[in-house]
Amino acid sequence: MNTPPPSANISPGPLWALLSPIGRIGREPYWLCFAIIWIIFCIAMRIWWLSEPGTPTPEALLAGDFINTNPLFPVLILVLQWFQLALVIKRLQDVGQSGFLALLIFVPVVSLIMLIVLGLVPSQSAPNRHGPLPNSYWRKR
Repeated sequence: MNTPPPSANISPGPLWALLSPIGRIGREPYWLCFAIIWIIFCIAMRIWWLSEPGTPTPEALLAGDFINTNPLFPVLILVLQWFQLALVIKRLQDVGQSGFLALLIFVPVVSLIMLIVLGLVPSQSAPNRHGPLPNSYWRKR
């Protein structure tokens, strides 16, 4: 592979981390981005929980109630799912695997195992076809 110019090693910003599936991302930003996703999801769940009349029990709550409470909740879930997919694709590319393996996050039990394992596996220290270093991607000049 060609050695990229020094300007190609500048780390992209947080919007790249959450929106783009292109490049590589290290373990620390991976966990930080997932913390942001889970905080946003927990805030939405808390708002929904407080909007329910009375004190609902977990057994009485239905997913349909969640969607009917606010029509923006499904949009929020889709956006957060895209963030998660982009992070997993970049993390897989960082460890040298194909981004297509990220489709496994749609399998419930496999998803949790995969998220944890990807957060623990160290990055490839050498450049690979997805970027020169963790938290980067190949840039065209």
